Amino acid sequence: MAETRTALVTGGNRGIGLEISRQLARLGVLTAIGSRDKAKGEAAAAQLRAEGLEPAVVELDVTRSESVEAAVAQTCHLFGRIDILVNNAGVLQGSTAAAGATNVANVPIEEVLSTLDANTIGPLRMIQAVLPYMQKEGYGRIVNISSTLGQLSEMGGGYTSYRLSKTALNALTRTAAADIGPGNIKVNSMCPGWVRTDMGGPNATRSIEEGAETAIWLATLEDDGPTGGFFRDKKPIGW
Repeated sequence: MAETRTALVTGGNRGIGLEISRQLARLGVLTAIGSRDKAKGEAAAAQLRAEGLEPAVVELDVTRSESVEAAVAQTCHLFGRIDILVNNAGVLQGSTAAAGATNVANVPIEEVLSTLDANTIGPLRMIQAVLPYMQKEGYGRIVNISSTLGQLSEMGGGYTSYRLSKTALNALTRTAAADIGPGNIKVNSMCPGWVRTDMGGPNATRSIEEGAETAIWLATLEDDGPTGGFFRDKKPIGW
């Protein structure tokens, strides 16, 4: 990149979010780790500082509009602007096995609503907060961390709340890209695959580094890169 870029990574204190923060910082991007728990964010930042990196930390709960506004304002105060937003924060209610066992007949409505709030409405809150700054600079990269569990083209059963939230997140990606229109603000979804994180569990088939790779690619797209797409391993996949 010809100039120093800036980034805000939601849920950046662990798992894929932490690895995305690490890799962006290694590329010279001024990176803010968004963490709902400020102490956990500082602990994550300490890991990266031990590697010679210099991330910032902002307290950020994507389910609270006032927290979103404050975190974006703080990031802009620190860096002057936000070039890159990675909507990584998300939830999978209960254990992976329990989530897989839910279906439309038994899933608690409260679980559906809270999952949508974190996984879909949270990214919408973030996009609304950062977009004016990106439009002012004429540049932006918005990366929504989605999942193939949200693919309509291969939709199955189980994981009801999570599937609904990620399908809706993909719709948000398409809608945002269309509303923003042509130019140098790009919005894309990506699937990291089954990654060995707290959410994915120890039996997952992919490393955290592999899970973060496509997000980094989308976060640093060239000006002629795609927008409104869904990707895995840097290749488009079906909605």
